[in-house]
Amino acid sequence: MAIIPQAYLLNWREIDAASDLDRLRLVLDAIPDEPLMRILEQERGNGRDEYPIRPVWNSILAGVVFQHPSIASLRRELHRNAELRQLCGFDPLLGAGSIPTDSAYSNFLECVIRHEDKIRGMFHVLVEKLRIHLPDLGKYLAIDGKALPSFGKPRKEKPAGGSGGNNDREQKDGSQDRRCENDADWGVKTYRGKGKDGAAWEKIVRWFGFELHLLVDATHELPVNYRLTKASAAESPLLLPIVEQTKELHPEVIENCEELSGDKGYDSAKNNKDLYDLHKIHPIIDKRSDWKDTTDTTRPLFPDRADTVVYDVKGRICCVCPKTGEMRSMAPWGFEPDRGTLKYRCPAAAFGFECKGKNQCPGAQTPYGKIVRIPIETDRRMFTPVARDTAAWERAYDRRTAVERVNSRIDRVLGFEQHTIRGLKKMDARVGIALIVLLSIALGRIQVGQREQMRSLLAPVARAA
Repeated sequence: MAIIPQAYLLNWREIDAASDLDRLRLVLDAIPDEPLMRILEQERGNGRDEYPIRPVWNSILAGVVFQHPSIASLRRELHRNAELRQLCGFDPLLGAGSIPTDSAYSNFLECVIRHEDKIRGMFHVLVEKLRIHLPDLGKYLAIDGKALPSFGKPRKEKPAGGSGGNNDREQKDGSQDRRCENDADWGVKTYRGKGKDGAAWEKIVRWFGFELHLLVDATHELPVNYRLTKASAAESPLLLPIVEQTKELHPEVIENCEELSGDKGYDSAKNNKDLYDLHKIHPIIDKRSDWKDTTDTTRPLFPDRADTVVYDVKGRICCVCPKTGEMRSMAPWGFEPDRGTLKYRCPAAAFGFECKGKNQCPGAQTPYGKIVRIPIETDRRMFTPVARDTAAWERAYDRRTAVERVNSRIDRVLGFEQHTIRGLKKMDARVGIALIVLLSIALGRIQVGQREQMRSLLAPVARAA
């Protein structure tokens, strides 16, 4: 917390424990912002201190906690709410005169943006503190890319040898037109699937702005790392760098990790291979349907020999009855780490029914029926240590929805559904501030005995706080 002289603070016991101010107090108590405060104060030095740094910073956090969409909205609330001003640390003797102007807030945020690394540092300090309270943090991880549209005007390049575009004013007076978005670009995502009636559907989403890549603990629904890019950045190449950075900053989180789930945007042989081979993490990554250049619905598992075992584009392993031609799903029988193989057995032997082609099927005469071992090295995209055609894989993939719920909170609770943020650096800093508020409220609720509500920014704080 940015420490405020006690004369400026309202006694915590005098605040109604059921009020909204409790939630802000949890954040102010939990957030490790002292290094940033000292740097900003050192930079200001002996300059004008009409609006002290610590109260202004605390009010920025209040804007996030209370979901103010803009600085103008926050200033209106500060004018109205004397308790909020005092909790932030503004001088009560000055009343509404202690509230910074719009330009003062803009200048302050520009100073904060220059120290985005300190904001990111706060985020990782909070992750470590949460890990102490949540020993299983990181056991199940999920990753996803979230579109952050920019509502600024796309920059128009000036035609060579002429004038035009919406940046003429910028070129004439030397200033930048802040209505323009100079850092963002266009992103596209395509979603495909089949409806209940079997009809194929396709949805294409395009947006102008940025993309937030979040690595989230799927059990507690808390972010453990993040990266912001332009909207056009591909998701797949970012997975391993984020995991490796997380291992460097939070080695225990990656050591705890058993599974990492992601949608088909992260589908690649390298991601699957390195997650398991280097980090011993089971990749639970959906596979793209990429058999578009052929009419095949299945392919032989061992094309170099005569066999009845086939697989489809999603990794389902089947055997074809040599007598009736009926195709049946084989029974998964686990993963053999020492061999690096998936093990399947005859469905007739596993499920207890009679197969008419048993006598013509090599190996089917044993008590266990025909047994097939598939080295995952055969195709690292297709075959993973957790077999794709199992209930265990489905359960693990369902945990990926945790990151979607975190994305929803970022939009609806933390205010990114509608915003006025322009520029990659400013967006990076504002995302970082929102995420440290998210982690601070979680840590604060754990510390006051409200662990079951650690994901809520809106629930009231118990009187025990």
